[in-house]
Amino acid sequence: MVILANVQFGSSHEDVLTVQRALISRGRNIPDGATGYFGEQTRTAYAAEQRAQGYKDTDADGIPGCTFLTELGRRCGFPVDCATAAAGAPSGGRLALAQVTYNDPGDAEGQSAMEQYATTACRLTGTDPQFGVPALVTITKRESSCNARQWRVNRTDVNAHGRLMPDGHPQNCSRGATQCIPSTFAAHHQSGTATTPYDVVACMCATINYVRSRYGVNRAGSNFAARVQQADSSRPPRGY
Repeated sequence: MVILANVQFGSSHEDVLTVQRALISRGRNIPDGATGYFGEQTRTAYAAEQRAQGYKDTDADGIPGCTFLTELGRRCGFPVDCATAAAGAPSGGRLALAQVTYNDPGDAEGQSAMEQYATTACRLTGTDPQFGVPALVTITKRESSCNARQWRVNRTDVNAHGRLMPDGHPQNCSRGATQCIPSTFAAHHQSGTATTPYDVVACMCATINYVRSRYGVNRAGSNFAARVQQADSSRPPRGY
């Protein structure tokens, strides 16, 4: 079993070794061989395999996601777990989905408030605010108009399904300032923060932990905007 969250840029893990061996078996070049370290050589090889399978442009970025890694595993004989958090993940507070709550504490709206919440989220997750704050504020502008009340839950996209929760909305709806799906919020929850994605700091912390796992954003967050287009104000919006 390969855990997706263990196979990200900068990580060293047995799961990386499995993926490297699969890439090599598919004819992708990793000059140093299967070392168990996910560095630039592995990213380049992964991107080459993505392109070979029809991914184009920025979709062939060499960063493992659930759909493509699962397909690689199917072709090469290993199952993939997309839900489990990485070993030693910074969140340290993973929740069961049933532990997610749906009360809205009525956190403030607006860019100034988002900057303050983002500063706190960066402190809790060990992210450099120089990089993390503008990235998170850009995400909240695009996802929820800086936590505007009417945009704190999305009932119209593909995630809007499931049984109704105490807030009156389907379980899988994206919620909160950065629009976290409850399962993603639970898997990447930051220890010591609220258990509801409507809490801005908790939602932002889960987002930071998620992008570290999904996109290979480093601990300091210096490559946050580079890895996550939705966090980069100089590029067009794009779902993350």
